[in-house]
Amino acid sequence: MQRNILEYLEESGRNFPDKIVFADDRAAVTYEELIRQARYLGAYLLEHRRSGEGCAPVAVFIDRSAASLTGFFGAVYSGCFYVPVDRQMPAARIELILNTLNPEAVLGEEKDKKILAQMGMEEKLTVLSGILANGGDLRLGKEQEEALRGVRIRALDTDPLYAIFTSGSTGVPKGVLVSHRSVINLIDNFKEEFAFSADCIFGNQAPFDFDVSVKDIYSTIKNGATMYVIPKVMFSFPAKLIAFMNEKRINTIIWAVSALRIIENLNAFTGELPEYLRTAMFSGEVMHNKVLNYWRRYLPDVRYVNLYGPTEITCNCTFYKVDRPFADDEALPIGIPFQNSGVFLLDGDKLVTEKEAAGEICVRGSSLALGYYNNEEKTAESFCQNPLNRVYPERIYRTGDIGKYNDEGELVFLSRKDDQIKHMGHRIELGEVEAAANSLDLLEAAVCIYDKAEGKILMFYQAVAPCDKEVLKALGKKLPKYMFPNKLYHFEKLPMNKNNKIDRTYLREHYVSRDA
Repeated sequence: MQRNILEYLEESGRNFPDKIVFADDRAAVTYEELIRQARYLGAYLLEHRRSGEGCAPVAVFIDRSAASLTGFFGAVYSGCFYVPVDRQMPAARIELILNTLNPEAVLGEEKDKKILAQMGMEEKLTVLSGILANGGDLRLGKEQEEALRGVRIRALDTDPLYAIFTSGSTGVPKGVLVSHRSVINLIDNFKEEFAFSADCIFGNQAPFDFDVSVKDIYSTIKNGATMYVIPKVMFSFPAKLIAFMNEKRINTIIWAVSALRIIENLNAFTGELPEYLRTAMFSGEVMHNKVLNYWRRYLPDVRYVNLYGPTEITCNCTFYKVDRPFADDEALPIGIPFQNSGVFLLDGDKLVTEKEAAGEICVRGSSLALGYYNNEEKTAESFCQNPLNRVYPERIYRTGDIGKYNDEGELVFLSRKDDQIKHMGHRIELGEVEAAANSLDLLEAAVCIYDKAEGKILMFYQAVAPCDKEVLKALGKKLPKYMFPNKLYHFEKLPMNKNNKIDRTYLREHYVSRDA
C-alpha cells in the first residue's frame, strides 16, 4: 500500500538514477542527486526541529528553480509538509502567510533574511544552498539514517504533504492543506488515463505556489520522467518559447489556459511549431474554443485535455479528452470525473440529474483537501456534510461553480455561483456573456463583472484598439439585448494575477461601485 509520495521518487531513483528529473535555465539535477540532497536536508531539519513530533509546516521561499523543489522534498523527508512562498509577493502578504503558519523552519537564501527580520522570524531561516554546500558528499550518519527511517515508519497517507495559499474573501490568505493520499489519488489517475511514462518530458509553466504545478512535479517523479522549468520571460516571447520546447524535446504540457491564449493572441504558430508536442492539458480558467481551435488547426495530432477542479479538491476532479470539433462560440465540456472522485450537481440540497439543468458542482472522495490550515471556521463553511447522506459522516466540497450535463452526459461549466445575476428582470449567467465575447475575432480576451449598485454588466476586453461599437454589433448576433454589457473597457493587456489568470479582483476594486 502506497502511503507517501517519496515512494514515487525512490522507485524512479532506483530505475533511473542518472536521469535528469528537474532542470531550470541554470542547473539540472538527476534522480540520484535529488534523493541524496533531499535526504540530507531532511536529516538536517530533523536534527534542528523545534516542535518535536508531528507534521509541522516548513515554508519554502521559491523561484523558478530546481533548488526550490529540493526544498519541498527535504521538508517531506523530515516528516513535515512544505508551503511554497513566492518571495516576489508584497511583504504584507508574506507576513500574513507566515503568521498563519508559524512555520517550523523557513528554507530560503541569505537575501530572505531582511524580510524575515521585519517579522521577527530570522532565527527560523535555513539557507538551503548553504546547508547543501556544507554537506560535502552529503553522506548521512547512522543516527541520521535511523531518524529518517523512523519518520517513514510513522507516516500515514493522510498526513499533510503541502499547503498552498489562495486569496481569502476577508483579505486574509487561506492555506489549502493537501494530504499525500489526495496527491497519490490524482497522480495515479493521470498515469492511468493519459498513459504517462518515462518517455514524458514535461514543460513546466505554472509557478510552484500554484496547484497546476503539482501535476507536473508528481507526474514527473511517478513516471521516472523529466521536467524542464520554462523561464517565465519566454511567455512574453513565444518564438523563444517554442524554440526552447523543441530544444528540450518537450512532449507534454500541463499549462494554465492563459499560457495557451498567449500563443493564439500573438499568432505564434505562423513561425516555428513545437514539433515534439503530443499532449497539451489545460486548466485554471475556462478554455474558449476560439483559442483551442487555433491550436488544433496548427497541431491537429496533439491530444488535448480540458481539466477542471479547484485547489481544494487537489487540482482536478474531472477531465475531457477533446474528441470532436467545436465552433468558436460553443462551450467546451469539463467532462467526466476521475476514478475515485464523486462529482455531482446540487440545487440547494437537491440532487440535479436532468440534462441542461443547472446546479452547483460538488465533490466528495479522497481528492478533498484536509481543509484550511489554522482556519477552522472557513474549513467548516466550505467542507460540509453531504446533504444527500444523513446516516454517516461524509464531507463534500461545494465549489461555488455552476454546471450542467449536456446531451452526451458530459459536465459543462457555466459560471461561478456569484456570477449568476438578476438583470433587467432576467436571470443571466455572466459566463454565457463571456463565452460569446471570447468567440469574437475582434477580441483577444474578455471578462464580465456585475456592478450591483449601478445595475450594470461591465465587460473588460483585450484588443489591439478600442472597438466598442463593433463588439456590440457582433454580440447582437449571439446574445439577446438584455444580456449586452452596459459598459465596455478596452485594455491593450488585461491585468493578470500571479497565477496568470485575469485579475478579476483588481478589476472589481478599480471599476465596480464601492457600495456594490
